[in-house]
Amino acid sequence: MDINFEYYKIFYYVAKYRNMTKAAALLGSNQPNITRVIKLLEAQLGCQLMVRKPRGICLTEEGEMLYSHVEVACQHFFNAQKELGRHGTQAVRTIEIGVTETALHLFLLDAMQDFRKEYPQMRIKIHNHATPEILNFLSSGKLEFAVATTPILPPHGFFCEPVLEFQEILVGGVKYGFLCGGAVGLEELMAYSWVGLGKGTSTYDFYRDFFLKHNLEMELDMEVATSGLMLPLIQNGFGIGFVPESLAKPLLLEKRLVQIPVGSRIPRRSIQIVSGKERPKSLAAERFYQYLKGL
Repeated sequence: MDINFEYYKIFYYVAKYRNMTKAAALLGSNQPNITRVIKLLEAQLGCQLMVRKPRGICLTEEGEMLYSHVEVACQHFFNAQKELGRHGTQAVRTIEIGVTETALHLFLLDAMQDFRKEYPQMRIKIHNHATPEILNFLSSGKLEFAVATTPILPPHGFFCEPVLEFQEILVGGVKYGFLCGGAVGLEELMAYSWVGLGKGTSTYDFYRDFFLKHNLEMELDMEVATSGLMLPLIQNGFGIGFVPESLAKPLLLEKRLVQIPVGSRIPRRSIQIVSGKERPKSLAAERFYQYLKGL
């Protein structure tokens, strides 16, 4: 089906503002022409896309579905136009990506510093959320790509590419030094207070499943919203918890934390880039994406 892109562009403006008069003004056209194009689009697609009401336009179910796709496509198209218009200039280009806090500290911070040295004209806007929330933003077209920690269940049409593996270890404040004499079973460890990321995070899901495989139910005594809060709480004796080994190492060397050996093997986790198979990135985002893949 060969449909003029301008029809979709006109539909996008009408659907966005729910008003044909406003869409016509923004497009430098007139209302009769806008109405004509919408009717042509509906005829070619074989369905009704919108209903005119006294207070504006109401999209049908088919119209809402089409708009969810056209909105993403038009935004990428408009962004590409802006970038091409600035191509060869020193204009600032902004990349919007999503990242989990663990991925930020273990991988992305160093990568961004090196990337900015090579491409100082580019800005990176970070949306820092838990993995499930980032994936929602990504699938809605609000982000160019995401860097997240496993476990990851990518939305339909998206795929993951691992960039870094890491190991987590169990640590506690110095008052838990008595647990360091030898490997401690998970069941025995359940008697102590636990600090961890709360429900709705991939880390919570990861350790919930880990404990369930050992016929245990994980219960956190203190849930935190970000991984950056875990180490201070653990260090101050509020409980024990699993943290990335590389983040805990400096505090272990300073003897402000102790590592508690666990009788069960803790699976490794990874940081992965999540992007869409058929969603084009801006030129700046594509360059940063390829840079991260090459690290």
